[in-house]
Amino acid sequence: MKLWFKGSAGLAKHEEAMQRLKTLNIFAEEKDCYTMNAAFLKQFRNALTGGGKSQSFGLATSTPDKHHVDIAFLDDYATKQWEAILHFMVGTTEGKPPCKGVLNLLGRSGLMTGGSDSGDNMDAHDFANHMARQDFGVPKITHKGFQFLLQDINTQVWAFLLQYLNTAESLNMDLVEVLTFFFQLGSLELGNDYSSEMLTETQKHLLEDLKAYGIVYQRKKGSRRFYPTRLATTLTSGTPVMLGSHSNAAKIAAPGARKGEGSGDDDDHGFIIMETNYRMYAYTDSPLQIAVLNLFVHLRDRFPNMVTGVITRDSIRRALFKGITADQIITYLTTHAHAQMRKRSPILPLTVVDQIRLWEMEKNRLRPTTSWLYSQFGRQQDFEGALQYASELGVVVWSNQKRRIVCVTAEGHNAVSGYIRRMITRHKEQQQAQQNEQRQQQAVSVAP
Repeated sequence: MKLWFKGSAGLAKHEEAMQRLKTLNIFAEEKDCYTMNAAFLKQFRNALTGGGKSQSFGLATSTPDKHHVDIAFLDDYATKQWEAILHFMVGTTEGKPPCKGVLNLLGRSGLMTGGSDSGDNMDAHDFANHMARQDFGVPKITHKGFQFLLQDINTQVWAFLLQYLNTAESLNMDLVEVLTFFFQLGSLELGNDYSSEMLTETQKHLLEDLKAYGIVYQRKKGSRRFYPTRLATTLTSGTPVMLGSHSNAAKIAAPGARKGEGSGDDDDHGFIIMETNYRMYAYTDSPLQIAVLNLFVHLRDRFPNMVTGVITRDSIRRALFKGITADQIITYLTTHAHAQMRKRSPILPLTVVDQIRLWEMEKNRLRPTTSWLYSQFGRQQDFEGALQYASELGVVVWSNQKRRIVCVTAEGHNAVSGYIRRMITRHKEQQQAQQNEQRQQQAVSVAP
């Protein structure tokens, strides 16, 4: 194996890696030969080939489904389920509201919180417990939720799944089984049906929850087969998922199905044209996409299959105050750029990109910082001592030598205040000692 590496650096990394593998008892070295542990080798082969009881690539059903399910149907189902969640977040009335499990996850993840009848002080956990009540009021999207809307679908799905992992333990679910099923979904093939009989009770419960997100399709509860949707098959591939309005889902998914690709060509999904004068034309009839654009674009006209608008300083500042960043806006516009825009390099006009960043810099000129102000130092040396001590700790925010003022961070407040109290106590002790000495001298001079 030493012949595989050129130079000492590669050989050193190889020896370090093999040493760790030998420590884990995965490899054993005999006469300059490496032998893999037999038990590990068997399980490793099963994991790669899907053999044994692990079923790494799922267990395909042996009988055909009486109810025909094709890729177009799965894309339409996934789009309806996922967009229902996003519609609920932006406050549109498209489709039915998500189920209670999705509402709880939205609350626990901090994507939505509060309501008109509950006040603004309700936290995410209280929201998760009360959100399903009819008298709860209208929930509100948070800054984190606005940022979530501008992310690509893969990132959104993984954010949901990671939050699900955080709550799985409280539901008495085995985290290992949950993670195993997540990665198993990423290795399944779109359009094929798989048996649910080999799943554990934890994984069957997980399957019910994933149906609400549109990640898997199951005709009815307790059915012996399930279908992974495009949201599932791209979990571990890194392929971007672009779902359109559910009314056009079959049409959008068709080119990818003909080409045999997992998600189709990105150009088929781009709908935004951006001009150098900040005018925007979006060729879409999706209420969700229009609602997302309305977060940072001043929309002017709406046609049956197109909306027009303009990016202004006020529209960008409105988005910035909601917690959306300039990078997220630029990434969203780039990701959803029209096919004609993608022929350019760069895709977006530089004037638009630079101006969005400048508006963000303009907003961020002043940043509030929680701090403590120390003033009214009686002596210059006390001020200099406190300033030097705070500087050594690296907690000085601002100082003024002439006015004897120093401002420190909240983290350094306890340390600096303790130092000043000790300094004041020491100064009082010195003054008391001097006064006692003066009294003694006066007493000696008065004595006959």
